Amino acid sequence: MTILLSTGGSGAKAQDLQIPVIEAPGSSAVPVEPRQSVFPSAEQPLPQPERTAPDSREPSSSDVAGPSAASLAELVSATPIPASLPQELNCLASAIYFEARSETLAGQLAVGRVIVTRAASGRFPASYCGVVYQPSQFSFVRSKAMPQINRESHLWQQAVKIALIADSGSWKSPVEGAMFFHAARVSPSWAKVRIARVDNHVFYR
Repeated sequence: MTILLSTGGSGAKAQDLQIPVIEAPGSSAVPVEPRQSVFPSAEQPLPQPERTAPDSREPSSSDVAGPSAASLAELVSATPIPASLPQELNCLASAIYFEARSETLAGQLAVGRVIVTRAASGRFPASYCGVVYQPSQFSFVRSKAMPQINRESHLWQQAVKIALIADSGSWKSPVEGAMFFHAARVSPSWAKVRIARVDNHVFYR
């Protein structure tokens, strides 16, 4: 299938076959109960056979943000950024940043939740970094690397907060359950169930 590339975002290609994981370097919604982070520690091998004990894992959004916010914007505002970001959350935040940083919070969360859903599906690599670095999926990944990010910027800090929320599942995406998306300006012939368009992306199951 042709890889879909665009300046507004690469899209998550509709490819169901498992591909060996590349070792990476290193509209309204309603709140739901948060779950423990899928990837609590950057030190553990991926995929993890079991969760680490709560007192030994890296911080996740389930530690810093609850489901009591009245809106996604309020939850983002209330979510603190950890002093250090585990590798898996860094991969998730980077994908949100490059794919949807110019979009609404709902659009960024939708992209983040696709990556979370893929990693948990058993049909794709079982880690966020594995999903993001899977060959031919995201155009911002070139030669197994991403461009540099200004980590002091507001857009990066916002992407980190959205990644924490997407990882914990503390706020539902407007296209919850989607595992594929493409830029709205293209029209691929995908045999997938279309869910909806959010900002500049169209999402599918």
